[in-house]
Amino acid sequence: MYFTSLMVQAVADRYGYPPVLCMEAPVGHEEYNYIYSTQTFGRCHDITFYIFKGSQVIVNAKHHYPPGLYRAPSGGLKPEEKFIEGVIREVDEETGAKIELVKYLLQVNVFFSCGEKAIPWKTHVFKADYISGKLAPIDTREIREVKLVDMVEFEQYKKIITGLESGGLRYRARLHDEVIKFL
Repeated sequence: MYFTSLMVQAVADRYGYPPVLCMEAPVGHEEYNYIYSTQTFGRCHDITFYIFKGSQVIVNAKHHYPPGLYRAPSGGLKPEEKFIEGVIREVDEETGAKIELVKYLLQVNVFFSCGEKAIPWKTHVFKADYISGKLAPIDTREIREVKLVDMVEFEQYKKIITGLESGGLRYRARLHDEVIKFL
């Protein structure tokens, strides 16, 4: 089992009880199949991190992203992995940073839909502070680049996303719009 309801309760007790939103995210067949393929052992979550170093936030880009497109890092726990262990591992793999979680910002119940099919998913969003580390991806198979940006740069990323056919990235843009309300 991955991020269980007992784990969510313990995390909320420690980092705050977040607002819970519901969204639908239409995706194409290829994206649907990709999301479905990530559901090994019943995985249906991601943990997204808004990591601040001063007034800037750490973002990353995957290899298939067009030039200029970045987003907040995210990843999932492994089966039987404890929450903090998974957070430390994921953030390190995707950014090279050591962090301290500050606040549980938002929980989103999203349905990635394709025609009549839908995959239920939960995104757990956290605010964190950068503590140390060289900003560079450790998992270079998944992540192409890591950098620091001002929050206003997310508007440029949204402009890039609107020109793409990715329902998953459109979901990330909508998610960001919700997250900034709670930062």
